[in-house]
Amino acid sequence: MDLEKNFIVEIKSILFHARQKAYTAINSAMVEAYWLMGKRIVEEEQHGKERAAYGKGLLKALATELSAEFGKGFDERELRRIRQFYQIFPIRGTLRPELSWCHYRLLIRITSDSARDYYLTEAANNQWSYRTLERNSNSLYYQRLLSSQVKQPVIDKMMPKTEMFQQDTLEFIKNPYVLEFLQLPCNASYKA
Repeated sequence: MDLEKNFIVEIKSILFHARQKAYTAINSAMVEAYWLMGKRIVEEEQHGKERAAYGKGLLKALATELSAEFGKGFDERELRRIRQFYQIFPIRGTLRPELSWCHYRLLIRITSDSARDYYLTEAANNQWSYRTLERNSNSLYYQRLLSSQVKQPVIDKMMPKTEMFQQDTLEFIKNPYVLEFLQLPCNASYKA
């Protein structure tokens, strides 16, 4: 009976690891594509100058073209986020493959460099889901840790409040940004 149980555990492990690889591949491809897009947008807008010349309508024209071919996820507002992503993370090697585009969308909204760096590192090292990162950011977890002389109670209080967010292993495929990136229809039967 132990042999059969070990066999089943091994097969489950193979599937789990394959799904993790697929998850990582999708997220890495999205993050890399958006970083490269952000870089090109900045280069095209600024032509090597310190600041971009305004009024050119570059993002508007690009949004129209991309939306027509790749879907609504490339509107002008999203292109501004992609540009901002590159501007905040200009060194490609500093991007963390453990994090999804949703993680980065949230991280670029954090105005404090030290808080952003903290959340980036913690989310990657502790495999925080997007929802865990969002909860911790919204509840000012970093600031509470900084202001606390004894850190462990703050950490202990956070863990049970985010545990349910870590359980959803299919969160990434339900994500509308992933569906849009892969040009999959947003079907209510598999969308969160």
